[in-house]
Amino acid sequence: MAGMKIGVLGGTFDPPHIGHLVIAQEAMDYLGLERVIFAPARQPPHKLDQRITPIEDRLEMVRLAIVSQPRFTLSHVDVNREGPTYTVHTMRLLRQQCGDDSDLYFIMGMDSLANILTWHKPEELIKFCRLAVFNRPGFGVNLEMLEEKLPGLRASIVMIPAPSLDIAASDLQRRIRADKPIAHLVPEAVAAYISARGLYRGRSMES
Repeated sequence: MAGMKIGVLGGTFDPPHIGHLVIAQEAMDYLGLERVIFAPARQPPHKLDQRITPIEDRLEMVRLAIVSQPRFTLSHVDVNREGPTYTVHTMRLLRQQCGDDSDLYFIMGMDSLANILTWHKPEELIKFCRLAVFNRPGFGVNLEMLEEKLPGLRASIVMIPAPSLDIAASDLQRRIRADKPIAHLVPEAVAAYISARGLYRGRSMES
């Protein structure tokens, strides 16, 4: 992957849905990415008190979701290590794998950018990659304030027009528990996997 222009989409993917695929495709088209890496987190640090679906199921759902798009790839970078999964560690490892001559973009929403000062070592994160930020309606940030507290942030940001699609995994989980259809919100293969495995039923989960 040396010398490539690569996007990285991290998250819990519990479950992966159409919104994830749209965001990845929009980022690819807008930035001219050659590849988008999907990196499911084994243990998201902001969800330590929440029950999440086993990583094996989430990996398989992501694999099924992206199998038809050859430029989307699945990474186990956050799976084979213990402890909370911090983005800075993810991007450090991917930087090592992809090489210093590759352009890395971490794909995120405006809501995440607004909270970036609470992230683990954000000053290191912006050294490993640029931030591809979707400008979501209803979310605004004070870039001057963030830049003052995190010098170099503004130069690392690339704003991407957001598609008008907002799907939350927590809403999908509630729909499944209520026996409501999700076929229009997740890839067909993911819906079939969820049904076959009986995921998200009979327990309260937030994601």
